[in-house]
Amino acid sequence: MWATAVGVARVRALETGREDPLFRDPLARAFAAAGGLWPHSPGLADDEAAQRRRRAVAFSIVIRTKFLDDLLRQASASGVRQVVLLGAGMDSRAFRMDWPDGTRLFEVDTAAPLDFKASVLREERAVARCERITVPVDLREDWPGALAAAGHDPAAPTVWIAEGLLIYLPEDAVELLLARIGAQSAAGSWLGLTLGSRGVLERFGAGAAPGSAASLWVSEMPDDPVAWLAGHGWKAAGHTLRERAAAYGRPISTPPQHEEGPGGLISAVRR
Repeated sequence: MWATAVGVARVRALETGREDPLFRDPLARAFAAAGGLWPHSPGLADDEAAQRRRRAVAFSIVIRTKFLDDLLRQASASGVRQVVLLGAGMDSRAFRMDWPDGTRLFEVDTAAPLDFKASVLREERAVARCERITVPVDLREDWPGALAAAGHDPAAPTVWIAEGLLIYLPEDAVELLLARIGAQSAAGSWLGLTLGSRGVLERFGAGAAPGSAASLWVSEMPDDPVAWLAGHGWKAAGHTLRERAAAYGRPISTPPQHEEGPGGLISAVRR
């Protein structure tokens, strides 16, 4: 499934190439090229509905990237110096964002994407702007133990990012992930999540091509995500892609010209 992360990198590379990008990711193009998705992405369906869904997914990736960049800056400004990216994929925030002195950023993912990423980073001679620590472990295994062994301090506040991850996990796995995050989160910790919006499986998954990212989606956000996270000890705020896109000067046009993408955005602070 980590090849999906290369597709995300391609979307970020395209955004970086705009005259008015919401963010710049100089490494995204290198990840996409190394994965065979630059300049073109092969095997794209010609069906108009499929193309519309693909554009909506790409748009959601752009908006969520900007949203989580802002959340990370806010958490850093509040004094948080530990960052954990769960299912890090081709995320290059360690290299493209400015971090306060003393920041430690942990990238948690399986060995295959981390090894692929390392080869591209070596080729690009990329230099991290903070202390970057990779943690090769499957999130279905004892990742808290691996994270602790890598130097994460649960007594200090952490900002956790789960971007484009929960939609691939069944409900029980999502609950376990949140419980594990909570157990490692001191007061003052932050949490940034992307969730599948209500109805996304029907709208996007039903017509998805076998093997595509959307065909692997299995979960949507709960009816009341704020209350759900309160039950896990977080004070949360929910945002729609439409709301954030408008705030960023990229309003979503009225369907059917442009569908709203498959995401809800959550920011939360540990109480």
